[in-house]
Amino acid sequence: MKSLNRTKCFGGNLEFFEHASEQTGTPMRFAVFLPPQSQSQKVPALFWLSGLTCTEENFMQKAGAQRAAAELGLALIAPDTSPRGASIPGESESWDFGLGAGFYVNATQAPWSKHYRMYDYVLVELRELILKNFPIDSARLGISGHSMGGHGALVLGLRNPEVFKSISAFAPIAAPSQCPWGQKALKAYLGENPADWKNYDASELLKTTKFKGEILVDQGTEDKFLKEQLMPEKLESRVKLRMQSGYDHSYYFVSSFIEDHLRFHHRAMMPTGFAK
Repeated sequence: MKSLNRTKCFGGNLEFFEHASEQTGTPMRFAVFLPPQSQSQKVPALFWLSGLTCTEENFMQKAGAQRAAAELGLALIAPDTSPRGASIPGESESWDFGLGAGFYVNATQAPWSKHYRMYDYVLVELRELILKNFPIDSARLGISGHSMGGHGALVLGLRNPEVFKSISAFAPIAAPSQCPWGQKALKAYLGENPADWKNYDASELLKTTKFKGEILVDQGTEDKFLKEQLMPEKLESRVKLRMQSGYDHSYYFVSSFIEDHLRFHHRAMMPTGFAK
């Protein structure tokens, strides 16, 4: 694991890393914000999964999350959105598939299956790397994300309630098996059979999940992807869905409500009567 850049931020430290990933067979990058409390104790952590075209930098640069995270004593972990350097023919031809668009699945179809294993990368490899090298409390982990990353956060959280104690999302791709973005990606990564897509579709996972906590989802009403791609109504019966009037799909939207989400996760991770 190699440090690429480190800077002090709100009394804590923001650092960017690169390491050789066994899951993807490529170098992978991720960012970590450690709050000042981590200097003397283990702290809870929120994994943040970014959306299409993003890297490990977008959330840390644009969301404005570090101030509230420092106050709450909450670490922030942000991986990249896909492998880079796999040199698969065609992986950079479209913005919504391939590079920057790993969809947080374990691909089963060639040529993607060798490298595009973002589900196990986040759940297993990155989580173990974080717990081994940073003062993080393994019993207090949450997950959140935006757009494609919101889809990833819902899927990882719903499938692994023993790992993630809290789940939230901003403008997630709620039913990828029913929208153009998701159908394109799931067909290529997982094959032609829609039945194989259900394990990566939050609207399907909500029917059988053992996750018992509240799930927070924020969605802007002026999001240009709302009707055709995102379909938050598919989640409505099982999540706390807040339709935010006038907001779009950008990080202006994320930054407007990120503190709400950090406090939501902090409350969910803390013992009763202890959370702020």
